Amino acid sequence: MTNPHNICCVGYITRDKVVTPQSTIYMPGGTSYYFAHAIKHLNKEGFQLVTAVSQEDMHVIDEIRKEGIDVKALPTRHSVCFENIYGENQNERKQRVTAKADPFTVEGLQDVKADIIHLGSLLADDFSLEVIRYLSGKGLLSVDVQGFLRKVEDEKVLPIDWNEKRKALKYIHILKANESEMEVLTGCNDPHEAALLIADWGVKEVLLTLGDKGSLIYAQGQFHEIPAYQAMQIVDATGCGDTYMVGYLYMRNQGGSHEEAGCFAAAMCTIKLQSHGPFCGTEAAIREIINSK
Repeated sequence: MTNPHNICCVGYITRDKVVTPQSTIYMPGGTSYYFAHAIKHLNKEGFQLVTAVSQEDMHVIDEIRKEGIDVKALPTRHSVCFENIYGENQNERKQRVTAKADPFTVEGLQDVKADIIHLGSLLADDFSLEVIRYLSGKGLLSVDVQGFLRKVEDEKVLPIDWNEKRKALKYIHILKANESEMEVLTGCNDPHEAALLIADWGVKEVLLTLGDKGSLIYAQGQFHEIPAYQAMQIVDATGCGDTYMVGYLYMRNQGGSHEEAGCFAAAMCTIKLQSHGPFCGTEAAIREIINSK
């Protein structure tokens, strides 16, 4: 029986408060937001977004639905609220989580089914082991590890290890981590060693993003070194990891090889870096970057 969706992204859309000496701005964010807005520029057919926002923030969902995207919005008392406070030096940021949403549950995700289900975690308790185990039976499970490695204590975001990783990773087909997350997760600072260890724990496709050094993919016993395509200018890196996952999963679902998917994802990130907000380029522009290399 054919799955109702090709790709499903599950995760919270956040309400972000950005405070600078000049202004205070409220804007939506989170993996789900960046994922949905990026994939609509590739092919939104067969894509579903599963998220949860408070009634107060349902207008964000309405805007996404107007773009023709299938959205399942679960009820929650509060939206996840991040507050980022910048001083005169934009490289110095204080981050707080001033509100958390209700955790995703098996009951709330009963009708979720897709070829690939991507979990866009923001905080450690977004997805329980029970939910991970359940969703692994509904499609190939993809995870961005970032949220599993941070918790909130007195509104402060603190780095942690993922205590249940050895139990959870055997259910996860695709896992992405950046360089610092890789070290926290595995204790290894060498990407090749880290990838082998994560694969040994049960992950079938390991994606390690290494900034301007490109990315490393380990799958089916082979390493694939993916280049970082040079951006003309770097404007906004927010959501780059989410953009990488959109490109990778989109291409893998299209039948692309691990290397093809990695290069597509990397080129997509190059375009994203050059402007504020979610990815808004085209597939033709992505392929032009790859071909020019």
